This record gives sequence, C-alpha cells and structure tokens, in this order.
Amino acid sequence: MKKRPLLIYTILLFLAVIATYINHFHNGFHFDDSHSVVDNPYIRDIKNIPLFFKDGTTSSVLPQNQSYRPVVSTSLAIDYKLGNGYDLFAFHITTFILFLVQGLLMLIFFKKLLSLSSTNKYIGYVALFATAWYMLHPAIAETINYIIARSDVISTVAVMGGFVLYTNSPFCRKTFLYLIPVGIGALAKPPSVMFAPLLLCYILLFEEKLGLLDIFKKSNLKPLWNSVRKSLPAFVFCALMYLLIDKLTPKTWAPGGNSPIQYLITQPYVILHYFGTFFWPAGLSADSDWAPLSNIWNARFFIGCAFILAMSSAAFYTSQKVILRPISFGILWFFLALIPTSSIIPLGEVLNDHRMYFPFIGLAISVSWTIGLIVFKFISDADHITTKYKVLILTPALLLLCTCAYGTFKRNAVWRDEESLWFNVTVKSPGNGRGMMNYGVIMIEQGKYAEAEKYLNRAMQLAPNYSYVYVNVGVLKENTGDIVAAENNFLESIRLGSGYSMNYFLYGQFLYRRARFIEAEVMLQKSMQLSNSDLRPRELLIKTYALLGQWDLLKNICVTTLKISPGNGVALNGLEESSRRKTNAEIQADKAKVAPTAENYLELSLAYYNEGKYGLCIEAAKKALELKPNYVEAYNNIGCAYNILGQFDKSAEVFAMGLKIKPDYQLAKNNLALSAAHRFISDVVISSQVYTAADYVNQSLNYYNQGQYELSIAACVSALIINPDYDLAYNNLCAAYVKLGQWDDAITVGEKGLKINPNNELLKNNVAQAKWNKKNSKK
Repeated sequence: MKKRPLLIYTILLFLAVIATYINHFHNGFHFDDSHSVVDNPYIRDIKNIPLFFKDGTTSSVLPQNQSYRPVVSTSLAIDYKLGNGYDLFAFHITTFILFLVQGLLMLIFFKKLLSLSSTNKYIGYVALFATAWYMLHPAIAETINYIIARSDVISTVAVMGGFVLYTNSPFCRKTFLYLIPVGIGALAKPPSVMFAPLLLCYILLFEEKLGLLDIFKKSNLKPLWNSVRKSLPAFVFCALMYLLIDKLTPKTWAPGGNSPIQYLITQPYVILHYFGTFFWPAGLSADSDWAPLSNIWNARFFIGCAFILAMSSAAFYTSQKVILRPISFGILWFFLALIPTSSIIPLGEVLNDHRMYFPFIGLAISVSWTIGLIVFKFISDADHITTKYKVLILTPALLLLCTCAYGTFKRNAVWRDEESLWFNVTVKSPGNGRGMMNYGVIMIEQGKYAEAEKYLNRAMQLAPNYSYVYVNVGVLKENTGDIVAAENNFLESIRLGSGYSMNYFLYGQFLYRRARFIEAEVMLQKSMQLSNSDLRPRELLIKTYALLGQWDLLKNICVTTLKISPGNGVALNGLEESSRRKTNAEIQADKAKVAPTAENYLELSLAYYNEGKYGLCIEAAKKALELKPNYVEAYNNIGCAYNILGQFDKSAEVFAMGLKIKPDYQLAKNNLALSAAHRFISDVVISSQVYTAADYVNQSLNYYNQGQYELSIAACVSALIINPDYDLAYNNLCAAYVKLGQWDDAITVGEKGLKINPNNELLKNNVAQAKWNKKNSKK
C-alpha cells in the first residue's frame, strides 16, 4: 500500500473535521460549566495552578461537584489567561486541538492493531475509516461542545497516547514511559485507569495470541501468566492513581444518584441504547429523561441483559481467530470503557450522551474492521479493483461520513446557546423536569413570563421534589410582582434542598432587594458556608454588612474574598468602607451638613434609598428641591421612593412634575411607565411595601412554623429595631432560641420582653421552658 494516498486522505479527513466543527467555536457555556468555569474564581488566576494539584475544592464552587481534576482546572486557567477572560473561542480551541491529536493517535493505534491480525495492504484505509467515523460521529459532538467535558477528551487522549507509546516504542514499553500520559489523563478524569484492563486484553489477544476461551485451558497458563505479568505495572500504577485521586477528592463530592441497585439494573438497557446510538444517533439529547428501573421485572432489563450476553458471546467467538480479534478487542473496549459510568456507582443521570466518547473508540474499530473484512472477501488485490468496485466501496462510505458530518454540524447548532440547547431538550426529552425548568429560566431572563410559567409548571409536575424548580418559580413570581408566592417558593426550595447554596443565595438576594437586610444576612451566610468560593453570595453579603454597619464582619469577609479573588472590586470597596466605619448614608449626611448643596442632598437621598430608608430619601430630595427647585433628578428620586412605598398616584404626580421641567428625561419616563403599571424594579429593591414591626413579627412566626429558626430570629431583630418595646417580637425571639437549644439567649430576651409586658403569658411559658431545658440539659 502506498503511503502518499493515505497521507492525503488523512489530511482531507482532518480538514473535514475542522469544517464540520467550524460552527462550534463560539458556542456557549452549559451545565456544569457554570460552577466549574464561569463562577469559579480560581481558574481566573493562572497562579493558582499549583493549588489545583493540592486542593480539589478549587475545581468547582459547588461542594457536591468538587472533584480532584487538576489537569482540567489547569487547562481552563490557561484558556482564561490566553483569552483574557471568558473568550469562548479560547476554551473551545483547546478542546478541539486535543480532539485532533486524539484522532491522529487513534489512526496510528488502529493501523498497528489491524496489522497484528492481517497483512492486507488496505488495513490503513480501514483504520482511517474507523477514525473518520468516530471523529465525525454526532454523538461525539456532545462532548466536544461541552467545555467541562474536556475531562473526557483529556482522559481519552491519554489512554490513546499510552497505547501508541506501548505499541510503537520498545523503549517506552521497557521503561514504562507509556504510563506517563495515562497518569496525566487520570488527573483529568479517573476513567483513564481503565487503560490497565484494556492493556491486558491487548496483550492477551495480540501478543500472547490467546482467545478468550483459551484462558480456561491448563496448557495456556504460561501465556496467561505472561499477559498478567506484562500488564501488572499498568494495574499497579492505575490502582495507585485511583487511590490518590480518591484520597484528594473532597468529601463533599456526591455522585448524584440514590439507589446503586436501581442504577445497576438500568444499565444493561442503557448500554444497548449507547450501542444503537452508534448506528442511529437521531435521539441525542443533552439531558435525557430516562429514569432508573424500579426492579428487574421490566422488559428493558431482560432485553439489555440479552444484548450484553450476545455481545459477550461475539467477543469470545471473534477472539478465537486471529483475523477477527480486532472485533473482539473493540467489543471488550466498549464494555470496559463503560464500567466507570455503567456500574454500581449511581450517577445523577442513568445515561448521558457524552459518556459514549471513550467507549465508541472500541465500536469504531470493531464495526469498521467487520465491514473491512466483508469488503476484503470480495476484493483481494488492488490491481484488479475496477472503477465499478471503487464506486461501490467509496459511495456508501462517503455517504455515511457525510451524513455523520451533517448531523454533527446540526448538533453544534443545538449547543449554540442556552436557549437553543434547552429548547432541544424539551423536545427530545419531554419527561425531563430539569430541562423544562432550565428552558423556563431562559424565558424569565427574556421577560417572557407567561411562557416561563408554563414550562416551570410542567417541571414541577415532572419533578415535584426538585428544589431548583421552586427557587426558580420564586424568581418568576418576584419578577411578576407576586411577592407572597415568591417568598413561599423560596422557602420551599430551601426545605427541599437545604444542602444547596443557590437556594439560599437567591432567597437572600430576594430579601436584600426588599431591604430586609438582617434576614438577607442569614441566608447569604448560609449560602457562603455551603459554597465558600462562590463570589456571588460573598459580594452581596459584603454590601449587606456595609448597609448594616457591621464593620468587623465586613472587614473579615473582604479579606477572605480577596484571598480567593485578588483585586475583587466589591471586596476592595468594602474593605475601604470598613476602615471608615460609616455607611454611605452617614458619609453623605456629613457632607450635606458641611456643604448643604442641592447636589449633596441628592446624593444623600440616593444613599437613603439604597439602604431602604425611603422616608428619609424623600426628605433629603425635598431639601435638594428647596435649594434647586428645577432639580429634575430630585423629583425622580422622590418618585422612585413613592413607587417603592406603593404610593403610585403620588409617584406619578412627582414624575410628571419632573418631566414638565425636562420632557426628554428618559429615566423619569421609564419610572413613570412603571408607576402606571403599579410595578417597580430597582437594582436594590423589588417591593411594593415597606415592612413594619408587625410585618416582621408575622414573618418571624411564618419562619418559625417552617422550622427556619435563624430566619425567625432575624425577623424579630428587624422588628425590634423598628419598635424596641415590642413584646411579641421578644416572645418569638425567645421561642426560636428555645428551638435552637440556646437556653441562655432565650432566657435573656424573654426576660427583656417581660419587663415590657409582665402579663404576656405566652412569653412567660417560653421563658419557663427555656429555664427548665437549661436545668435538665446539665443532668
């Protein structure tokens, strides 16, 4: 076989792969990209690379998803540096280059593998066809488009690199250098350790020339031992790598599934599905709606088992003949590569299309070699191949590859952005509650609230216990002005998902916007405790501490935030505020005293507005108008404050007065329109009501009844700030402390309340309960 035509075809293949993926380089971040890439502050500083190898918590801001994959985090940090931020092209090009390298390694390995079973001069073209089928396959696009799934690419490239070094370099084989890429791959994703059993199969079939049935014969003990001996260094190395990864993986990591047994009995049919997808990839979905089987008395379980039995039989049969052994090896590769995701470890989804990336290498070589042998049966010599035979061979092959390339190009388009991806999921996986929810969230972001409600309601029906559905319904209700429903859904999300920081953060953000800062503080602290490296709750908590004047807490959180994210602007500003030990309103009030100008009073009114002090905001703006009667910005501030207070008639009147002075003042026009709609949105507050002391006490009771005792305490504290002599607030505060087992605090606040109202029988009972509990807890 001439090498030049094969080289030309190889170049054409790689050009075809580039052309096929040309529309994917600016596709967005999806799924786990959010917590591992977009929100992960550690990858934003290339100096953190040594830290990635020491601390697995740097891989994600979500504790449940933190795993030890330092090579992946390192590559992401390099991408961030080279792209000067979140440049999508910089992230995609790295993955794609690795993919091309993998393709080249596959071609080299496939040629070597086939040459051990046949001397046919066309094996290079079979190897090229197998590589092309794999690289252009639409299922592979599910991994290439998904940025954090680069872990699969790196680990697979590493396995291929290990095989190429082992099979083509006696020096690397003798010195065990072939294990180096395997080790690097394992530090990207543990499935690389499957190199060891794959190597054993290779040695057994191609070096010791044993069929799978031969290993049971006593006469073959020596070659069997040779196979074990040769692969033993790989097994030891891979086992040590796995133990190292397991040790350094944070204890907070959770696979996501529940029942190992249900997950396991579902996998035979899942494996059949993967196998079928290789031949007919029409059902690809970024997030499937498959659920675990409840028991084995399901036709899918038996069909899947029958398939595995049939494929195992095929592997045993084809292993007995030298020329068929690549088929056997490919089948074994397919099954062994699936063990990490299709065994007893219950992952969050029973199947995922990107899990086919590693196993499909085995199917590519197995199926391609089967086709090649059929072709070889009819054509034995290139010199006698007529044009008719060439057309008969090349036409279906090219048709298949072009069809795959077209399918991949279309899948790239599906992965373009969140809207296109999740809409496709709602179509392909209509039983997936998460898919419906995520598409609903996109509709919220676009302001299509009716559409969002439809999808979120469907999500709630499909996944009634999925906390993220409720938190997003809360966001929807907040945006549509149904504040009571919003709050109820936020609280339900916390009840169902008390271990997820996002639920606390979004509720804390809701409370912050409504100027309920003490409650917001509690929620944001909870969120930060669950996700220490997530900057969103940290930054909002910094602002909350500044508004509450909690200077020591502000300084501490700013210092720790700057350790995670050096140069963080919010933390730097907070640190400066903590040194001044004055709120912005206090600073502006001092300025207005020294220089009582209209401009200073306007700044003071804005500061009061941001702190939720709307009455003072109006007063300061009116003082500005006394000094500068035509100050349209002051009218705007007064109107905004009236909007927040729900006094829409007054706000409309004030905005109109301002527009008489300056008819083209767009901000006032916008706010007037919102006033007419009786709905006002601010960066700081979304509210139509300012809480009174009684409102806070009622809210504290609501929290108490839902078991949210810390929030109940926060609401009571807010009530007592407004009305220090409110005995009902002391009662609720005492009851909450009792529930938390803080007897001394309960007694202290209870006795304060009884000084205000000695006849409060309920408070007397709560104090007595606290004293009794304290006394008996010492026994």
